[in-house]
Amino acid sequence: MALIPDILASYRAPRAVLRRRLTGADEVHALVTLILGCLMVWVAHWPVAARDAHLDPSIPLGGRLTGAGVAWMFIAPVLLYVLAALGHVIARAFGGQGSFFSARLALFWALLASAPLFLLNGLVSGFIGTGTGATIVGLIALLGFLRIYLLGLIEAEAKPHE
Repeated sequence: MALIPDILASYRAPRAVLRRRLTGADEVHALVTLILGCLMVWVAHWPVAARDAHLDPSIPLGGRLTGAGVAWMFIAPVLLYVLAALGHVIARAFGGQGSFFSARLALFWALLASAPLFLLNGLVSGFIGTGTGATIVGLIALLGFLRIYLLGLIEAEAKPHE
């Protein structure tokens, strides 16, 4: 499965991309997707951490990056597994027919597919700091993630996938 073309296609047709990615996918595939997504969001945080370390040197850049790395590489994956299970349970209450696995892959893929938006948000926030521009880009990143996730969850819960 080609990663970058699928990420780009997720902005046009997220359901079709997730349907294709679910075909033959296993738990290892889902875990690698999650790790790559968390890694990209952590990298997106680097410009912000550099700016903050420059403006407030009481916490050095290494400490800021280590803290964000622990949060995104160790804590966030656990929370995302819980969030994916919650999404599946809620979808099941509304008639969803998918599995916990398909709901997990929908969330993990949404995180990885929206990584370019998070990277842009990190750059904007790192270079211009907080303000209207950073807020707008952050909102666009959040809406992009939610769009890919919700449409992917609809696809994942539409029918049982193999």
